[in-house]
Amino acid sequence: MARGDLDVREIHVAVGVIVREGRVLIARRPDHVHQGGLLEFPGGKVEPEESVQAALVREIAEETGLRIPLESLQPMIGIRHDYCDKRVFLDVWRTDQAQGEAHGREGQSVDWVSPDNLRDEDFPAANRPIIRALRLPFLLAITGDIHAGDAGVQQLRRALSGFPAGLSESDRARLVLLRAPGMAAADYCSLAESALDVCEAAGAGLMLHGSLAVFDDNPDAAGLHLPWRKAEKLGARPVPDGVWLGVSCHDARQIDHAVAIGADYVTLGPVKHTATHPGAAAMGWAQFRELVSRSTIPVFGLGGLEPADLDQVRQSGGQGVAGICYWWPRS
Repeated sequence: MARGDLDVREIHVAVGVIVREGRVLIARRPDHVHQGGLLEFPGGKVEPEESVQAALVREIAEETGLRIPLESLQPMIGIRHDYCDKRVFLDVWRTDQAQGEAHGREGQSVDWVSPDNLRDEDFPAANRPIIRALRLPFLLAITGDIHAGDAGVQQLRRALSGFPAGLSESDRARLVLLRAPGMAAADYCSLAESALDVCEAAGAGLMLHGSLAVFDDNPDAAGLHLPWRKAEKLGARPVPDGVWLGVSCHDARQIDHAVAIGADYVTLGPVKHTATHPGAAAMGWAQFRELVSRSTIPVFGLGGLEPADLDQVRQSGGQGVAGICYWWPRS
């Protein structure tokens, strides 16, 4: 085989995100292996003719002694990364139904850690999107038609108090995207300042929508979400690390650009026909699944979706559901 063929060979690695009581299982890589000394999520190489789920069940049992019900595994994210000396495809699956007590059966240290305490620099670079996916909620709540001033603040407060019932705590929205494209800049800035307090009282972070200027005016927000027309003009990440950066995308080229400028997540759609954008063509689940498989950062499905679609989105490898109609009161 030619040297060039060896250079492009990709290693398929099954990765398990094992969650228990809000914490995730982390191991430390042995010093003598690739990326030794860094932290990792348990897993290992998928053998020929082996499914990724079977590989995870086997590897996690060998490494930690935990028993993983095969049917409990849900796709989380796929990440392709080039370390120069090797290329890997991390096929990441999540479960909250691991059985037994974890211990390092290969001499490695293991621990249960809150996702908020995971630091990028402690992990191999390819693992960092997994940390994003762990910290992001499954629902991204987007405001609908909203008024300026006190009337808009009251709309937001009512919407948060009436957020869809019947969801587990992990499924409830912890990020609210304040979207008001027709509002004057000064009115939006004022509304965002008040909305920060409303969201904080509800245990949610506030994402601002628009250009960098709106974030500069309210730097205590959880982050900035860029419409595509703003994102396509950028060549680098416009906000600091430590706050969220999202981008609205509709195709593979746009997703690739969002990744290139350092976005933490994208919204992708419309998946279904939606009342808020009646003229937009729906991509359907097959195309959504294909585009998600190409993304190396978390993807929220958008367009005609509601919490009942969460399972479908997750089975497609997506992060969760972004939307308006399922939570925002109609005028």
